[in-house]
This record gives sequence, structure tokens and C-alpha cells, in this order.
Amino acid sequence: MFVQVTKCKHGSATYFTYLVRESFRTPKGPRSRTICNITALPPETRELISQSLQGRSFVAAESLQLAEAWNFGGLMVLHQAWEEFGLSTIFDFVADARMAGLLKAMTLGRILFPSAKLALVDHARGTLLAAACGLDQATEDFDEDDLYAAMDQLNGHWVGIEKQLYQKSFPQGVSLVLYDLTSVYFEGNGPSRISQYGHSRDHRSDRPQVLLAVATDAQGLPLHLEVLRGNRGDTTTLQGLLSTLRRRFGIREAVFVFDGGMSSKVNLEAMDELKLKYVTRLGASRLEELLASLPAEQSPELWDRTQVMEIVREGKRYVIAGGSWRQQRDQQRRQARLSKAENELKRLAAVQRKKVNSQKLASQVGRALQRLKAHKYFDYAVDPNGQLQWSRRTEVIQAEKIRDGLYLLGTNATPEQIPSTGVLSHYKNLLEVEDAFCHLKDYLRVRPVFHWRPDRVRNHVRICFLAYWLSAKLERQWRQKDQTIEVHNLLRQLQAIRLGRLEVQGKPFKTMVSQVPKDLNEILNKLGLLPLFSQPPTWAPGVCSK
Repeated sequence: MFVQVTKCKHGSATYFTYLVRESFRTPKGPRSRTICNITALPPETRELISQSLQGRSFVAAESLQLAEAWNFGGLMVLHQAWEEFGLSTIFDFVADARMAGLLKAMTLGRILFPSAKLALVDHARGTLLAAACGLDQATEDFDEDDLYAAMDQLNGHWVGIEKQLYQKSFPQGVSLVLYDLTSVYFEGNGPSRISQYGHSRDHRSDRPQVLLAVATDAQGLPLHLEVLRGNRGDTTTLQGLLSTLRRRFGIREAVFVFDGGMSSKVNLEAMDELKLKYVTRLGASRLEELLASLPAEQSPELWDRTQVMEIVREGKRYVIAGGSWRQQRDQQRRQARLSKAENELKRLAAVQRKKVNSQKLASQVGRALQRLKAHKYFDYAVDPNGQLQWSRRTEVIQAEKIRDGLYLLGTNATPEQIPSTGVLSHYKNLLEVEDAFCHLKDYLRVRPVFHWRPDRVRNHVRICFLAYWLSAKLERQWRQKDQTIEVHNLLRQLQAIRLGRLEVQGKPFKTMVSQVPKDLNEILNKLGLLPLFSQPPTWAPGVCSK
């Protein structure tokens, strides 16, 4: 049976007739007959009859209910990337499937909702995190002790994981390695041996810390991560890195780029002996020596800060670079230090003292100027009457102005191997490592660390490293599609896309994906991710369709 619509005109009016008709066969061929006329029924009723005759089934609205709804959009993208990038076998060494699933859950959770292990269960509530990691969505409780036990599974297996990640990322090897250090502080004393007080990049000298040594390629995709003792000297870390990269990944020919803190004479000589190329920043004292040796026509005040100058001295190759932005920054920084120092000098001179102690006052002035990093800019003295007098060292300030915006790079590569502009370009790539640190420390919240066992501190950082590796791979893939969206931001926004299960009178009826928000639809389409949300994923619990 079917609904037939006929139309007729009478004058200027048009009339529609809705008939329910039935088809049947006769010896002379198929025929149809009218069963009833439904023209007088409301339009919505006629539509229900029409769709029912087409085989559609309907239920009463009051018997339909949304049983469950889970946030899953970001998880959907991460699950697909996990499979695409070959991470499905990364935890094959773990015998217990649930332990492997918990490791994956901590990695994905670190991207979507970074938090302490104890808080993972709260953040996972209302999401499909458990199902996306092969865990039982209905019963998984993300118990803190179980999460710690899963972390312990990484002990003794990290080298193998790093090798797998390297092979997946760099099947042809790497030609440029960027290396840098950062610090991560502890709340409390931290674990013995590796938790030490040292130079804090977080400006938390009041907290014990560990050092993170990270090596990446030129685009910021990580190769290697090491957790080091918190008071380790920067210069003592480089040779260990070289040994590890050569032994673990077979890197024999590459250009290594690192900052000035690691460019000691011993390290540079070691790289020469290993026949490895390097680009590094050298200290201000060496820059001053080279500038002093230049002829008058090459004086720094005559330079265009947008150009580089190459100098060869005693067989060593140097590149002096700069920039107008750096020049302006140096000027502003010096002016701020001068201003703060003079305000402090005026304050100290105005203090009324009951007893004159010239030596004590001079000592206070020296410590204050050192704290404000302005000691080199002033001459000061205290007369027998206890009066503080000071003056600016104009020759020092003027000499520094000439060098504003300039810094010195050193390399053992020949001009044919790396031209002077290439030396500068390689050094600027270190910003990619800083970006990696930004992801680890801010977006993935590797800090502060609350673990008390050295192995768990390392494994916590390693899980953050895995999360960053996955994010960096996605970022590189999206860049190739001319999209520069921050991965973590988009993934967290996508969590607004929900998967819901409808029930009719308490029985499963249909699993549906909510509509993609309009502001995300175009982005997902450009990234080729829109098809992921066309239907419920097969790994979701209780997926059914009607």
C-alpha cells in the first residue's frame, strides 16, 4: 500500500487529494484500488501514515528516552591517530591487557584533561575514555593503585619504546638534532637521589627539581627524553646524549644544535673527535673578543642587524647574528635594570641610621646591585659620614649599546656543508624544543610532580613524552594540510561532540552521534576528520542502529 497525492485546479484554487491505495495483480496486469481517503486528516498524521506504509516504525514520544550520553569527539580523533601512527602495538610487552589499556588511557588523558592520577577517574566520567582504550566502559574505575601498577610496567622497556617511536617517525634517519634542557620542580622533598636543588628554569629555586633533557628534529618531533638529577651541570649532559643517540638509534651523521649552556670546550672537542657537526651559541666574552679584533670599518654600530657576519679565527668558524627586535629588547632590559637599581640606591641612601657603618652599607649596596643584575653599570662609595654616592659607568653602558641585539654562534661545519645563513636558521630551530617544553610543562602539565619513587617520576614524564609525541605527529599531519591549529585546543573542543544511546521502554533502540558544532564543522572538513563523526564508532559500548 502507498499514499497517492493528486492535484487539481478549480479557478485560481489548487486542491490536493491524499488517498491510501493498494496494488494487486490481475490476469490483465497490475492494478490499484483506493482503500480510503485521508485528505481530511492533519498533515503530520498523513505524513506518519505515508512513512509507516514505506516500512518506517514509530514509537510514542513518552516511551523514548536518552539512556546515556558520552563526550567522545577528541577521543575519536586520538583513537584513530593511535591506530594510524602504529601505536596499537607499543605496549605489546605488557602481559595484562587491562594494564596496557590503562597506559593508553593515561596517555590520552594527559592530552585531553591533564591531571593527577587520582583525578583521572573524575575527568574520565561522562567520556568514552575507557572504551577508547579497550577497557570495560561500565566497570572501569581507574583505581589509583592500578594506574601506578600500570606505570610500573614501563620499567625496563622504555628503550624499546623509544626505538619503535624513532623507527615510525624517522624511517630515513635524521640529519638535524635539536637538544635542550629544562627543569621540573617537586611539591615536597621529591624522591631521593634525583631530586636536588639546582638552577631552576621555572624560577622556583625554593623547590627540589629534576632536569628534563629532550632531543627533537627540526620540526619539534621528539626523538629522545631523559630525566636527570636536578643539580646536574648543563655541560655534563651533552656527551651522554651523544652516546645514547648513537647507540640507541644508530645516528652517526647529523648536525647537533644546542644552546650556550652546553658549549664547553670539552664538549666541542668531543664532538670534533666523533666527527659530528654542531651549531651552538657561545658566550658574551668570546663575542667581545671577536668584536674587539675587527677593523674599524666592520664596527658593530655600522652593521645592519638583519644580516649575519661570518668570521674565521684560528681555524674556527663563527657567525655573528642579531636582529632589531633583539636590539630593542636588550635596550629595554638594560634601561629597566638601571631604573630599578637607581631607585634602590636612592632608597638605601635615604635610610636614617643610628650608627654609621660604611663597610656594612657598601656591602648592602653591592648585594642589591647584584640581585638587580646592575652591578657592572655603577661605581659607588660610602664616605666616612655614611653618605652613599654613586655614578653610572657610561663607558660600560655605551660599549654594551654597541653590542645590543648581537649574539655569537659557533660551528665546525664548513661553509659548503652549512652556509652562514643556515647556521643561524639551525640555531633558530631551537625554538621548536622550547615549544616541546611548553607542551610538556603547560599543556600536558608534567609539573609539578607528586611522585616519590624515582622510577615513577621517570615513568610519569615518559607518559607525558608519549602524549607529546602523539600531539606532535598530529600537528605535523595537520600542517601538511595547511592548518596551524593547536592540537590540544581542538581536541578538547571536540569533546563537546557526544555519543548518545536511545532506549524505548527500557530497551536499546539506537546509538547516535550529536551534531558537530558549526564552528568546528569546517575545520574538521579541512583536516579530513569529518567522516569520523558520520556514525558511531565500532568500539563504543552497546552500539546499535535501527
